[in-house]
Amino acid sequence: MTLKEKLLADMKEALRSKDSLRLNTIRSVISAIKNQEIDLRRECQEDEILSLVTREVKKRKEASALFKQGGRTDLMEKEDQELVILQTYLPEQVSQEDLRKRIQEVIAETGAEGMKDFGKIMKVLVPEFKGKADNALIKDLAGEFLN
Repeated sequence: MTLKEKLLADMKEALRSKDSLRLNTIRSVISAIKNQEIDLRRECQEDEILSLVTREVKKRKEASALFKQGGRTDLMEKEDQELVILQTYLPEQVSQEDLRKRIQEVIAETGAEGMKDFGKIMKVLVPEFKGKADNALIKDLAGEFLN
């Protein structure tokens, strides 16, 4: 079952169970997928759908942080609940320890010596951990090791 099929099946299940939060969250992702398909004039590939879900997760995290700053805990909680729903469609996230080990391995493999080699490392790590780790986290940890 593809990710798109799973989203559609879960949307139908949310409709049946009258779970409006889950339904609206899944609908927003499906809508983003359809808009992407219209723009591309073809069906989205699995990795493109994964990128869209990742983008939606990032939006929810940012919105939650902004609502927290503004003192809107009601809206913050809604965004956090949507975030939990969306994260079920992402692959299992990599632990920081595993990520740190892999970053050290990549630094050793590429012979990176400082921030000037940051691009080399990111070129290897980002595709490898696509959907499994936040790019900002990868960037921060790689920066730690290179400094």
